[in-house]
Amino acid sequence: MQTYTWRGRNARGELITGSTDAENENAVADQLLAGGVTPVHVGLAGASASAPSQSGLQALLNEKVSAEDTLVLSRQLYTLQKAGVPLLRSLAGLQASTAKPSLVAMLVDLRSSLDQGRELSAAMTRHPTVFDPFYVSMIRVGEMTGRLTEVFQRMAEHIEFELDVRARIKQALRYPTLVIMAILAAMVVVNLFVLPVFAKMFEGFKTELPFMTRLLLGFSRFSLDWWPLLLALAVAGTMAVRSWLATEEGRYRWDRTKLRLPIVGPIVLKATLARFARSFAMASKSGVPISQALTVVAQTVDNAWMAVRIGQMRDGVERGESISRCAAATGIFTPVVMQMIAVGEETGELDTLLVEIADMYERETDHAIKGLSGAIEPVLLLVIGAMVLVLALAIFLPLWSMGSAAMGKGGA
Repeated sequence: MQTYTWRGRNARGELITGSTDAENENAVADQLLAGGVTPVHVGLAGASASAPSQSGLQALLNEKVSAEDTLVLSRQLYTLQKAGVPLLRSLAGLQASTAKPSLVAMLVDLRSSLDQGRELSAAMTRHPTVFDPFYVSMIRVGEMTGRLTEVFQRMAEHIEFELDVRARIKQALRYPTLVIMAILAAMVVVNLFVLPVFAKMFEGFKTELPFMTRLLLGFSRFSLDWWPLLLALAVAGTMAVRSWLATEEGRYRWDRTKLRLPIVGPIVLKATLARFARSFAMASKSGVPISQALTVVAQTVDNAWMAVRIGQMRDGVERGESISRCAAATGIFTPVVMQMIAVGEETGELDTLLVEIADMYERETDHAIKGLSGAIEPVLLLVIGAMVLVLALAIFLPLWSMGSAAMGKGGA
């Protein structure tokens, strides 16, 4: 027997670690599953569980397996499984037709794991950057219920929706992002090249400059004198914020703040609720118990604040309360959605109505994303207008004063 270290999630979705003596990794996974722990990683103590060996340079040059690759892989596996092709032969065929080295390495590792007697879900846990906990959990449910083909189809639809939402948000934010970058570039140019020239010219006036001019020139002088310190503070601040967001409390607070932002917040909330409803419907249709489905779905919403609310729903369901009452206690659903959940629970058609809820939120998200650029443009125009006004007043007020003084002396 050998000692294996493992990481897994318990029934509440909490990450736990440990070590176990067993014959092989499959035996460790069986022990964990029997104890109610979903394995995420199992490997020999002191060894790393990696894909087929690659040199360090080759690993750096190889592109990572992207979400688009996972989408295509899910669709291909669905087609092959629907046609009755055995899973090992399907993976071998996909490996032979794939040119991406990282994807080939992953497929080789999956085939090797299956050859050793592991289940596909256990093999996928060795690649957490490609297959998230929700994907692995759904594959495990498909293996247990004999509906693996259907699960591949649903996961392909799920990933496609996620990619579509991300693409539309990026498209809507492209123009505002370019405008903001142009504003920042203009501020740097003005501070480094324009204002110093005017500062030398204003020094010969021998008069007191307006407050706006003195403020702007002081800011420019401070930026030129202390730019190394400002750059260091900016880098340190960025690293500090990233470190804080990596903590559990930091991510929770930031995820809660995102939902309350003036323009983007409602879009993030609707997209998150659409993801929740779609994932919940998918897990419920596949035969997953409600409490376990809520645990799995909490990992897919990609929002710590929402995950806590879904965890509260799960705790209420485990106490014997109805889903509609638990959902109402979270305070995140609209009355219309609450009514649909209650009707679905009473009629036994919760899966169907959850899909309707997901479709409704997706339509609202799509409409909100289309208007995102139009909602941000007035704010950007106000910012640009304020910058131009401040710059114009700071530079031209002294010139106007000097011109008025010269005209007065000429008339005298």
